[in-house]
Amino acid sequence: MPGRNHSREFKFQVVNQVNSGQQTTAQLSREHGLVPSLIHRWRKEVEARGEAAFTDGATTDRSTELRIAELERYCGQLALENTILKKSLATYRLNKGTK
Repeated sequence: MPGRNHSREFKFQVVNQVNSGQQTTAQLSREHGLVPSLIHRWRKEVEARGEAAFTDGATTDRSTELRIAELERYCGQLALENTILKKSLATYRLNKGTK
């Protein structure tokens, strides 16, 4: 049926049934009203992406977001320290030249 969306869990269940030999692609196609090429496409995605299959790729997990925030804070700190060091060096050079 065109336009039908299947849950990620359902797709994994179908793929696992085929891969484990519990049912054939033809059997699952008839049982769920799916075209065999769709099941083959799902199997290829699981083969290529594993547990990341059937995600849009735009979602990031919380640990990744936290790590990015941590690195951004660190970069800000380094930029501030760099600015302070440059000013200190310029002051040192200026004072050294007058003595």
